[in-house]
Amino acid sequence: MKTLLANAILIDPEDKTEALGWLLLDAGLITDKGTGTPPACANTIDCRGLHLAPGIVDIGVKIGEPGERHKESFRTAGAAAAAGGVTTMITRPDTSPALDTPEALEFVTRRANEAAPVNILPMAALTKGRLGHEMVEIGFLTDAGAIAFSDCDHVVADNKVFSRALTYAKSLGALVIAHPQDPNMSKGAAVTSGKFASLRGLPAVSPMAERMGLERDLALVEMTGARYHADTLSTAAALPALQRAKVAGLDVTAGVSIHHLTLNELDVGDYRTFFKVKPPLRSEDDRLAMVDAVATGLIDIISSMHTPQDEESKRLPFQEAASGAVALETLLPAALRLVHSELIDLPTLFAALALNPAKRLGLPCGRLAIGAPADLVLFDINAPFVLDRFSLKSKSKNTPFDGQRMQGKVRMSFVAGHAIFGADYADH
Repeated sequence: MKTLLANAILIDPEDKTEALGWLLLDAGLITDKGTGTPPACANTIDCRGLHLAPGIVDIGVKIGEPGERHKESFRTAGAAAAAGGVTTMITRPDTSPALDTPEALEFVTRRANEAAPVNILPMAALTKGRLGHEMVEIGFLTDAGAIAFSDCDHVVADNKVFSRALTYAKSLGALVIAHPQDPNMSKGAAVTSGKFASLRGLPAVSPMAERMGLERDLALVEMTGARYHADTLSTAAALPALQRAKVAGLDVTAGVSIHHLTLNELDVGDYRTFFKVKPPLRSEDDRLAMVDAVATGLIDIISSMHTPQDEESKRLPFQEAASGAVALETLLPAALRLVHSELIDLPTLFAALALNPAKRLGLPCGRLAIGAPADLVLFDINAPFVLDRFSLKSKSKNTPFDGQRMQGKVRMSFVAGHAIFGADYADH
């Protein structure tokens, strides 16, 4: 059945436009759109002047299946994604055991399709067990559905192993996603080095560890010609290397987590472990440099880096607490802080949240073009609320935004033209 979404402000990241208009959906696709009088349609949803954008494509979501289902399941993560306007999740392989065989990948794909209302595409590990010693069967895992390969925060320290994996990935056209960090410098660190870290007496790492890790990775990418994505950049010191690589024509992209765009090292405050993430939060100057890099397109992608941790993992001394934060439901309202602050416009924001990740992964979503999948998010950019972590649909509640005033609420999410969140909103 055809569905008309009328009276919406369309955010088109491809055309870089923001204008009142309508979309016509049919058979899971966008079949027509316009800015004038919409066609007659029996099934019409009045969007009431709210913003309508491509659904978010989130690279690097941690799910607890297999091995840590008590922290997050496909069902709870899928519900959180739908509530947050995330219509496609790219899941990480840092499970227990790691996703390093076709059989493990097929298991999570089957579980995901059974339990979650959003699109879920899994990454596979780059080395067996994510131990950095022996690369996985990249070809077999690609055939089994791996959309990319990553050892996540376990940096492959052996240059020979990493270069060999990049070479094989290049031959098969596979995307390698890496975590730029010098593992020796960053081992055991909880915060970024500086006066604040010294005052708090916490083990720290210099931002230079990220630059060193990225420089190493880019040198090997230059040698092998592989497709490469840096999952999270967080410091201004790393940006010149990224700029040089892009100017040189290397097939590289980079991402940044929402927490490094909206929080800084001072938020750790009185050892608040919900603010312990990886890499650690940086200085305010670094945060502003990341925002500017997104605005100019140097950094391509914004992601949630959704990492659920249970209460037992977080209620520990800061140094011992687990890193990571849940962010599927807070990704959009946190990102809208940048819009409300006039640091970035909506089309540029949704290029980083939807269009660019879809393009990098070769997916047809992330756009409002005719013929594109009808994966969409309708949101009220001005709706204020105070975040209560216990209202989150994620199984774990470790968000740094607990108790904070936020602005911007998802009203409806669509996957393949079907409302997966907020159907009751359309009925009012």
